[in-house]
Amino acid sequence: MPKYKIRDLLASRESLPDVEVNGWVRTKREGKEVTFLEINDGTCLANLQAVFSGEALNLEELKNANTGTAVGVKGRLQPSQGQGQKWELVSDGLFIHGLSEPDYPLQKKRHSDEFLRQIAHLRPRTNKYGAIMRLRSQMAWAVHDFFRSRDFFYVQTPIITGSDCEGGGSVFRVTTLPEGQDAPITEDFFGRWAGLTVSGQLEAELMAMALSRVYTFGPTFRAENSNTARHAAEFWMIEPEAAFFDLHDNMGLAEDMVRFLVDYALKNCLQDLELFDRFVEKGLLERLEKLRSGAYHRLPYVEAVDLLMKSQEDFEIKPFQGCDLASEHEKFLCQSLGGPVTVHDYPKGIKPFYMRLSDDRTTVAAMDVLVPKVGELIGGSQREERLDLLKARLAEQGLSEADYWWYLDIRRWGSAPHSGFGLGFDRFLMLLTGVNNIRDVIPFPRTPKNLEF
Repeated sequence: MPKYKIRDLLASRESLPDVEVNGWVRTKREGKEVTFLEINDGTCLANLQAVFSGEALNLEELKNANTGTAVGVKGRLQPSQGQGQKWELVSDGLFIHGLSEPDYPLQKKRHSDEFLRQIAHLRPRTNKYGAIMRLRSQMAWAVHDFFRSRDFFYVQTPIITGSDCEGGGSVFRVTTLPEGQDAPITEDFFGRWAGLTVSGQLEAELMAMALSRVYTFGPTFRAENSNTARHAAEFWMIEPEAAFFDLHDNMGLAEDMVRFLVDYALKNCLQDLELFDRFVEKGLLERLEKLRSGAYHRLPYVEAVDLLMKSQEDFEIKPFQGCDLASEHEKFLCQSLGGPVTVHDYPKGIKPFYMRLSDDRTTVAAMDVLVPKVGELIGGSQREERLDLLKARLAEQGLSEADYWWYLDIRRWGSAPHSGFGLGFDRFLMLLTGVNNIRDVIPFPRTPKNLEF
């Protein structure tokens, strides 16, 4: 007997005489003449209703098929006699793969996000979190599709690194030295300090100087003791680097990527997105449509701050020329201009060493794509390709040339203008779903004092 996915059965155009499906019982409704099992296998949002009547009511397995039980069901697919579903499975066989104990925590009611975070190993079985995990998978494919269509090569950069790309010091140390042992760093595994990467950018730049267009898509880590809804210690980053791209090319690529990914989601994940539109953020689909087809405003940093300073908004952090934009500033700019905004040409004092110094020597060729509700979604820049200026920037920020000798080498032999950016994959999923907490779009979030699962 053929085994089917529930997604395929619900999309069937005809009745099927011999069907077998496997999944988990979402609900069980018992009557004198009929029992209904709602079964979900994770392939789609909707459940398949299995109907047991007549002799099938006497199946011993049916008595034990509690909510959460893993089951296999056999029968025939036919048009549903009830409302709310097109098809149902008239069942004549039931097999239990694994019983669920009576205290199964996911009952037929709405559970709070706080409660579900405590049982992250079970929450993908709920409608909301199942939809989020399907979206993660679909959008990961979409990322690769976008870059392949633009002739970018996928490269893998190190997870263990000896450099701190952002220069902020918030790096997890990697060591094999026993705890409390007072030993020189030369006795450690690598013979020097090592940490988990905060970005694959620097290594991607090296690859771009050979392959022209590359991108990385992998895990990154920040040892920031932050418990905000926007930060996690482990998250995934999408980081393209392209040779012979200036800042304007870079902004165009970033804006095109957002449009492409949103378009992909609306075309391929609409059922799951509709769930979030109904229960998480009213008007989500309308907001996403504007991201797909609306204008992206470009605004120099100086003009953006002027707009903030002239507004009547009571900001918690007062804006001033030279300040780093806060989340409230970013969201206000999007609201004021009625859509996404790309802010560019930032003061050099608030940006990392690798960003290209502008002719005025006070700003760098940096850009951030800001989107409604989320704020900063993408941050990037044209990179500094001139050796003397790059050395000067390292010195300004107290960084050692010896630690970046390989990065400087690329500027010695065939240096070329190049640009890139970083897009936090998890933050993009927050944008896509309307979910407000990054912990809820990551299967097993890593945050301060949280290392379960």
